[in-house]
Amino acid sequence: MRAVVLTLMVALVASQQINLVPEFALDKTYVYKYEALLLGGLPHEGLARAGVKVSSKVLLSAVTENTFLMKLLDPLLYEYSGIWPKDSFVPATKLTSALAAELQIPIKFEYANGVVGKVFAPTGVSPTVMNLHRGILNIIQLNLKKTQNIYELQEAGVQGVCRTHYVINEDPKANHIIVTKSKDLSHCKERIKKDVGLTYTEKCVECTKRVKSLVEAATYNYIMKPAANGVLISEATVVELYQYSPFNEIHGAAQMEAKQTLAFVEIENTPIVPIKSDYLARGSLQYEFASEILQTPIQLLRISDAPAQIVEVLKHLVEHNVAMVHDEAPLKYVQLVQLLRVATLENIEAIWAQFKDKPVYRHWLLDALPAVGTPVILKFIKEKFLSGECTIAEFIQALVVALQMVTADLDTIQLTASLAMHEKIATIPALREVVMLGYGSMIAKYCVEVPTCPAELLRPLHDISAEAIAKNDIHEITLALKVLGNAGHPASFKTIMKHLPGLKTAGASLPIRVQVDAIMAMRNIAKKEPKLVQPMALQLLLDRALHPEVRMVACIALFETRPSVALISGLAGALRIETNMQVASFAYSHIKSLTRITAPDMATVAGAANVAIKLLSPMLDRLSYHFSRALQLDIYHTPLMIGAAGSAYMINDAATILPRAVVAKARAYIAGAAADVLEIGVRTEGIQEALLQSPAADESVDRITKIKRTLRALTNWKALPTDQPLASVYIKLLGQEVAFVNIDKTIIEQAIPIATGPKPRELLKEALKALQEGIALQYAKPLLAAEVRRIFPTAVGVPMEFSFYTAAVAAASVNIQATITPPLPEQPETITLEQLKRTDVQIRAEVKPSIALQTFAVMGVNTAWIQAAVMAKGKIHTIVPGKVVARADILKGNYKVEALPVEVPEHIITMSFETIAVVRNIEDPSAERIVSLVPELSMQKTPYAGDRSSENTDPDMPAVRAATPFHKTFCLAVPYIEIKGCIEVHSHNAAFIENAPLFYIIGQHSVHVSVARGEGPAVEKLELEVQVGPRAAERLLKQINLVDEDTPEGKSILMKLREILETEAKEVPVSSESSSSRSSRRSRIISSSSSSSSMSSSRITKTATMIEPFRKFHKDRYMAPHGASKAVSSGSTGSSFEAIRKQAKFLGNSVPPVFAIIVRAVRVDQKLLGYQLAVYFDKPTARVQLIISSIAENDNLKICADGVLLSKHKVTAKLAWGPECQQYAVTAKAEAGVLGEFPAVRLELEWERLPIIVTTYAKKLSKHITMAALRAGFKLERATNSEKEVDLTVALPTQRTLNIIARIPEMTLSRMAVRLPVAVPINPDGTFSIHIDIETLQNPELLLDTITN
Repeated sequence: MRAVVLTLMVALVASQQINLVPEFALDKTYVYKYEALLLGGLPHEGLARAGVKVSSKVLLSAVTENTFLMKLLDPLLYEYSGIWPKDSFVPATKLTSALAAELQIPIKFEYANGVVGKVFAPTGVSPTVMNLHRGILNIIQLNLKKTQNIYELQEAGVQGVCRTHYVINEDPKANHIIVTKSKDLSHCKERIKKDVGLTYTEKCVECTKRVKSLVEAATYNYIMKPAANGVLISEATVVELYQYSPFNEIHGAAQMEAKQTLAFVEIENTPIVPIKSDYLARGSLQYEFASEILQTPIQLLRISDAPAQIVEVLKHLVEHNVAMVHDEAPLKYVQLVQLLRVATLENIEAIWAQFKDKPVYRHWLLDALPAVGTPVILKFIKEKFLSGECTIAEFIQALVVALQMVTADLDTIQLTASLAMHEKIATIPALREVVMLGYGSMIAKYCVEVPTCPAELLRPLHDISAEAIAKNDIHEITLALKVLGNAGHPASFKTIMKHLPGLKTAGASLPIRVQVDAIMAMRNIAKKEPKLVQPMALQLLLDRALHPEVRMVACIALFETRPSVALISGLAGALRIETNMQVASFAYSHIKSLTRITAPDMATVAGAANVAIKLLSPMLDRLSYHFSRALQLDIYHTPLMIGAAGSAYMINDAATILPRAVVAKARAYIAGAAADVLEIGVRTEGIQEALLQSPAADESVDRITKIKRTLRALTNWKALPTDQPLASVYIKLLGQEVAFVNIDKTIIEQAIPIATGPKPRELLKEALKALQEGIALQYAKPLLAAEVRRIFPTAVGVPMEFSFYTAAVAAASVNIQATITPPLPEQPETITLEQLKRTDVQIRAEVKPSIALQTFAVMGVNTAWIQAAVMAKGKIHTIVPGKVVARADILKGNYKVEALPVEVPEHIITMSFETIAVVRNIEDPSAERIVSLVPELSMQKTPYAGDRSSENTDPDMPAVRAATPFHKTFCLAVPYIEIKGCIEVHSHNAAFIENAPLFYIIGQHSVHVSVARGEGPAVEKLELEVQVGPRAAERLLKQINLVDEDTPEGKSILMKLREILETEAKEVPVSSESSSSRSSRRSRIISSSSSSSSMSSSRITKTATMIEPFRKFHKDRYMAPHGASKAVSSGSTGSSFEAIRKQAKFLGNSVPPVFAIIVRAVRVDQKLLGYQLAVYFDKPTARVQLIISSIAENDNLKICADGVLLSKHKVTAKLAWGPECQQYAVTAKAEAGVLGEFPAVRLELEWERLPIIVTTYAKKLSKHITMAALRAGFKLERATNSEKEVDLTVALPTQRTLNIIARIPEMTLSRMAVRLPVAVPINPDGTFSIHIDIETLQNPELLLDTITN
């Protein structure tokens, strides 16, 4: 009995320890039914989706213990583009037939203990088909453990080595083993992917901690049955999900769903027979990239004869973009780039030989080749320049783009290095700088792709730097540092440190600008290895023996490393005892600006800055802008995952006027990525040093002497050293320096002969000759503005990608013809000023500029056979023609510009945006199916907040109708010129599903702008005429007369006019208040204000006694209080101003106009329409009068402006408008004087009557004045100020502070001691503290002689 029990126990234990390795017995063929699909779109029913499906039988057979064969039987391919789930998959019959033979070729693979090893296949199996096989093998990749039921590991698969979680359960009743594994594809040790156009972007890890734009995960479910020596996979289901939104996936996202099912059918005794061919090793289970790198996802091309297709597309672009750009030109341009990517060097050489002598074709080729981005193109550009077939301008344009677009590898790096060292390049310094900077960028791109890039790549640059130091070649040292800065490799750290002072190196003997360039070169290294740069930057910043500029640039580098709280707090402690106020001001302002940063990647730095700022003295915040400053501003919207940041650094020197350096940088955040978009830096060190070496640097002399000596030093530029640059400028794009220039004495010496020599005269002669003969020009410029792609495999083995493309083509047709009377002499150098004055020049120009731009955002499947994707397409097409005739009669002072009618297209601007689901295959291109993602007026299921997969939803859900499309046309007719402009807007989106940004974007949107002739008489032309001098009165089309109210006729006219205006005013509904309501409201205000106790009252009294009366500059300082003074002053001033105006109501009766401007529309009915402006000046009274009047026959609308300079301290002006300038009027007075004992200026604004729209908005604005004034630090007090007057007084107690007092209706605002960023050079007596040499300024010849000598 014991033996029986023991036997049963052993059997039970053995049954519990089942071998979990999938079993495939020898000489047996296991038949499975396989189905896989990829489907992309929004996770809501009733919207469109696109996808592909593969179904087949899968045969698995063991050849040896660890070697197996797999064969697909009866494969079928399907495609989908329709409304989910209403529409069905459609068989891709032609594509299946074309691929059937290749798909059914058996492959061989290694398989041991559930793990797939190497895979083998004949050469006839393409990488795309191999990847489909890998997708099936990925299902049977199982790392099953006998001792654990729940565990986690890094498992290899099609997508790479990713974190995988296993759960193993047994079902004794059903005799099943259920295995569930899940993969987090966001956490992979080795993720298989390809990025294009993302090299210079940084991953913002902090941006995606709370919200994500991309979520990717996969789950695998297995049902296994115990077998003799393991387990039999009875059924396997795989669901993989990619969820993406450019904003934040929580608020809605597009999905790409991959599904696989593998179901056991039967076991056959017939083995799989491999084909008679060599089975070559084809890698492992991991995905192998094929031709999808060269295949753009926005169009599917069958490339059978690349050279012939290139020529065909090139001819299409040339022929269809002459007069105006074709609306599909950008797509054709992308097609040309795609074809050039698959062309060989020999193909491109042949095409170049065919078209290099045809300028238009040559131009298109040189614009397209750099965008190709292959090593072949870089080699081609190099060879053409070295052989002399390209000009320097063509070479630089092509090379700059090619170096940024080309894929970086060891071969392209070596090619760029050989180009940089070539002797022909070395003879052209500017060209060598471009190539060297590109060399550094190439290394940076390669190291992004290969993080373990060797330091040997930088050896040539280190050697150049060492040799330049040995020769003390400053220009070469600077260039080497900039190249090393572009490379940003930590291995260059020690080499860069050799250029720095205070670190036991020879750097202390180098010029300051070299030391600054060395620190700036470390900023890209600081982003990769912050702990490496931090100690060095902090040491330089705290070393008081160094030049302040070096220390401040070290501060910039230090904060690029995003230092910790401890480090910033330590820096704050050191700044408390800092003696150099330039450094202290710069560091303090930098820390303070960081406290306001909201970008997630700077959150820890902002927190540390908030702690450190409390340790510093607030006195540093009151320093003026004479001291160095740093400023950082940003805005980041977390729900949308988008933001922008700007930085500005101004490094000053106490001894000079100009800043030593100014740096400005712009940074952008989007969808979890960040990039330094643009950076511009300007340094004036050479000018500063020249000034410091001049006598102007003597601190003992006064300011006027300093300025004179400074001007003398600047004009004496010939005495400057040749090797000392006066200034330098650099530009960085996406963190890479692309260009820099040093302005030195040599450049000035070369520029002066060019500007003053015979060449400009020759150019003038050629230009005049060409204008007289006529110029006809057609020009087109294409641009691939953006190509951003991320390609990665799915579990099915089919690649999917996220892509963004933007391409544009601009074209212009220009025709210019000039007529010069009398003709100018043949020799331009003999032309005199008197001849030009007697010349009548007429230029007729017709221009037809046009732009076409197309943008594509794609998510979906992209292979050489089939494309199935969700796509957003944006398109802009503009055509704005113009025809202008300009005439200049210099002798008569007449200048005229006429705009003539032109033929315009139906729409001058067309903008459209649509989201579609599209599927296409290479074997049947005519069967392309495109469905709008949001069909109009479709029946929808009521959506719920969560996302939905492709599984069927609840059929009982109520149906709702999609929102009705918005369609409206807005038209505006321009009076007089009879032109009507219309904007037609159409919009249909998915916002009825969810109120989120993504759903507002998805759909169809379009805007059409059209311009057409109105219904009235046709307009022959629009005319702008300017007449200068005494003939201006003759050119006025309508006599100007102003009504004089002192005459009986004038009084009668004004009486009638006032009656008309009053009648119109009564007809307009105006909201008014009764006196009782106003008084009750005022009493409530007084009551509420008095409730704030006596403390508020005492404050008001104190404020009132502090405000001194404003007084004129006058010997008698004992004047009446402000109220009386103001009344007397206003009365006397008003009478003097009015007295002058009464002497001559209209200056045109006594003096001719200075100039006249007439703007009018010339119509076929000869009716006068337009406006004329006349300006008069009466010198004895210092009065200026400007009158604008309508030239229409019965239109008496006028605008009159009168201004009088009453004294050197006071000016008064009056603006009136309306019929005969009698409807509305505003008077402005500005005068200088004193407030208390301080120089001051006062501005008064008084009005008699204003338009209702002005008063309405003024009342709305006044409601916000109180809060805005309080926030700005102003004191407020209620006052009975005039209801039709605004008074602003500004006093200058010191040259760096202001006192501001503003009186508005019912309120007085004041603020004292407002600090100024710069000193105002005005003395207490009102005189300027800067001497201006009037004699020199008034004598142009003396001024020119001073500058040139």
